[in-house]
Amino acid sequence: MDDCIIIGAGPAGLTAAIYLGRFHLRIRLFDCGTSRAALIPRTHNHAGYPDGIKGTDLLRRMREQAAHFGACREEHRVTRIEPIDAGFRVRTEDSEWLTRSVLLATGVENYRPDMDERLHDQALARGLIRYCPICDGYEATDKRIGVIGTSDHGMREALFLRGYSADVTLIAPDAAHDLDRECQSALDDAGIARIDGPCGGWAIENDRIALDTAAGRMMFDTVYPALGSRIRSELAVAAGADADDLGCLKVDSHQRTSIPGLFAAGDVVKGLDQISHAMGQGGVAATSIRNMLSGQRPIRR
Repeated sequence: MDDCIIIGAGPAGLTAAIYLGRFHLRIRLFDCGTSRAALIPRTHNHAGYPDGIKGTDLLRRMREQAAHFGACREEHRVTRIEPIDAGFRVRTEDSEWLTRSVLLATGVENYRPDMDERLHDQALARGLIRYCPICDGYEATDKRIGVIGTSDHGMREALFLRGYSADVTLIAPDAAHDLDRECQSALDDAGIARIDGPCGGWAIENDRIALDTAAGRMMFDTVYPALGSRIRSELAVAAGADADDLGCLKVDSHQRTSIPGLFAAGDVVKGLDQISHAMGQGGVAATSIRNMLSGQRPIRR
């Protein structure tokens, strides 16, 4: 039986794996390869990297560090978590493992614009499509920015980006905008243009991202999809863990969910969706797991 199984190998899960390995615990790390950090062309918010670091490079370094301290990484997608008397049974497509504790660090999945996947990935790598204004709004300073979204969520993202550029346009993803008077007034006061959808016909043209709208074809230096996201908390919710209306898992200050022995960290928990925040939660969760297990019986064998 493992001491802890970590589900999700993004910054939160990998930080926890490093800590738990250094606590001399038997840990298993399940990685299905869908961490949002891998989509970051280069993060400049991560302290210690003055020139920034690619998301894939950061994850690779963290995986190597976790492996150095004994983390066993499994490339499987977990399908079920079952609480049992001695801990948990964790199931994948074709196997099952027993563990004394579980840390869920599965993050969230951004909803993408309706566009060719290869084009999307190419645009993402070149900074023509971006998903996190907190992460990389600085890189869009004084550029022509498009925001795909509407209603309160789209308005708030457009207003946030207005702090970086005077040229921000909010484009409805489908048809006409769904904006109440308060949203319209806030956008007008900030000088943010509003364009109805639908939008499509995406392409990279002259080193810019281009798309069709109800007002004709438009080009931008970068586009931020503000289409929302899916919280990947279904494993814990199916096991009986409490979550809020959006699906974010409810945890206490030690990252404990409502199920004893089940912890959660990173974007699957409500908070600031940032690498630094996820890593901090991973460290808290790992230390809480170590203390819980040491109270059951001595750790060192």
